Amino acid sequence: MKILLVEDDRKIGRFVEKGLQENSYTVVWRRTIAEANDALSESGFDLIILDLGLPDGDGLDLLRVWRDCAFNEPVLILSARDSVEDRIQGLNIGADDYLPKPFSFEELLARVRS
Repeated sequence: MKILLVEDDRKIGRFVEKGLQENSYTVVWRRTIAEANDALSESGFDLIILDLGLPDGDGLDLLRVWRDCAFNEPVLILSARDSVEDRIQGLNIGADDYLPKPFSFEELLARVRS
């Protein structure tokens, strides 16, 4: 499975990338909306793990654009925005799943597998 990880925090990005790779996933890690869009234009992905607080914009706005353009790849939001309202908004915009930070890596893996 090929995963696009969109996460600007280096510590979290390294942690998730390493853990997924140790579980035999191919991971492409990008830190900005622009880099994520470039990666998507170059290759297909089986799953996107998307942070919302990115240095060049809001991940929810990015997700909205993707869904408006009929981009249907599964998206799992991984965000520090952890209120029920935030999760509902992300799911209503088109996320397939939403995992708030801090998170258990084992739970992330279970969600990736599902």
